[in-house]
Amino acid sequence: MNELKPRIHDEKTGIDYVLVGDYYLPEIVVPQESRPIGKWGSLHRAYLKEHRPAVYTSLCLTGRLHTYLADLNEQAAERCDRIIRQMMKAEGVTEAMKAADQMLWVRSMNSILNRAEEIIRQELIYC
Repeated sequence: MNELKPRIHDEKTGIDYVLVGDYYLPEIVVPQESRPIGKWGSLHRAYLKEHRPAVYTSLCLTGRLHTYLADLNEQAAERCDRIIRQMMKAEGVTEAMKAADQMLWVRSMNSILNRAEEIIRQELIYC
């Protein structure tokens, strides 16, 4: 009779399996990640669940989901800050404008923030 191995590794997916009774179950190890996934990571996780379930499942089973989302969140936040600074410079939104006309400054900053966030959504989150 052919004896089943207690552990196997699938080279194709990189997932380890443990024999439990007559079935092999994926060995899921949750990484000790302390970085937050934040706004951008949460949005991307929801996108993956809805539109890319195979990628989402693979990241979950390999224990890389949280790290992946935390990295993406950091990249998105840095990119958003850079875009905001560039738009402020291009449109002349300065501290002097804030002192002279607060309402104009608030409108300008809200417009810049909304456009920068839309760029991040298109480039990093929903792709």
